[in-house]
Amino acid sequence: MSPTTNERLVKCMKIEALTSEKVESFIAYCKKHKAEVDDSFLYDDDLKGFKPDAENPTYLITNSLGEVIAAASLMITEYYKRGKSARFRIFHAEPSDDDCYSMLMQAVIRHAKGLDKVFLFVPVNHQTLRAHMERLSFAVERYSFLFVRESPEVPEYDLQKDYEIRAFRAGMDEGIWCDVRNAGFARLQGNDTPITPEMVTKMIQSEEHIEGGMMILFHHDRPVGIVRGAADEYEGEPIMNIGPLAILPEYQGRGLGRILLRAALRFAKEKSYASTILSVNGENERAKTLYLHEGFRQVEAVVCYAYRLK
Repeated sequence: MSPTTNERLVKCMKIEALTSEKVESFIAYCKKHKAEVDDSFLYDDDLKGFKPDAENPTYLITNSLGEVIAAASLMITEYYKRGKSARFRIFHAEPSDDDCYSMLMQAVIRHAKGLDKVFLFVPVNHQTLRAHMERLSFAVERYSFLFVRESPEVPEYDLQKDYEIRAFRAGMDEGIWCDVRNAGFARLQGNDTPITPEMVTKMIQSEEHIEGGMMILFHHDRPVGIVRGAADEYEGEPIMNIGPLAILPEYQGRGLGRILLRAALRFAKEKSYASTILSVNGENERAKTLYLHEGFRQVEAVVCYAYRLK
C-alpha cells in the first residue's frame, strides 16, 4: 500500500529552533491547538510580543511544505529557575506517533541544564497526549481543578473582632504580600517557590490587574491573609480570577479563608463581573470543600506531568 500524501509530508519533517521570522507561525499553531492543551499561557496577552530567547526556548517541526506540525516552548523565567524547574508553554504535535514528541524533547531539554525537572499540565480527558507523556517517562506529579461560580448572590461575612481588610498599597505592601503568600503556600505542591517583591510589582503592572482587587487581612495590625481578584477570560467571556488566596499557617482553620473569598466575591460584583473562577490543587481538600460550599462548581481538571532531570 502506497503512503498517503499526509504520511509523505510527515516523513519529511524537520525540526528547527524558532526564529523571529517564524514567530507568527508559532503563534498561529498555538491558537489552532489551544483547546487541546493547557492554555494558561496561550492567551493573546501572553503571546503578544512573544520572542524566543533564553527564557523561552522554542522549537518547531515542519513538514516538506514548511507547515508547522508540532511545537514545544519552555518557560525558564527567574521564578521557575528558583524552583529548579521549567514549565512548558506548549508541547504538542499533530502526528499521532511519538516521533515528534521525542524530537522536540531532545531539543528543548538541552536548555534545562542545572534544573531538577520540566513539567506541563495536560487536560485529564486528553488520553492521547497523556499517553505520549508517559511513554516519554513523564510521571504524574499532582492534579489541579478549575472552579467557576456563576451566582450573582454574594453571602455576607462578619469580620471577627480585631480583624480588618485593607486595600493593597502599591509601593508599600509588596513585602507584606510576599511574606503572607510564601508562608501560606510553603507546603502547597507546585506553589512552594517563594515570590519576590519585584514579581508583585510586575503583577500590579500587568493588564489583568484591577485597582482595588488586591486585599490584605490584618489582625491587630499583623498581616495574616491575602486575596487577589484579577481580570481573566473563560470560554470567550470576561471573568474575574480569584487567587492567590493565602492565610498564615497559624491562622488557618479559623474561617478566615471564607471571609477573604467572600470579600473577593463582593469585589467582583461591584466590578460587574457575572462570574468568578479559581484553581485549586487536587490534594487541598479543605480548599475544595470551601469553594463547593460557597457556590463554585468544578469545570475542568488537569494533571501535572513532570520529567525529572536529576
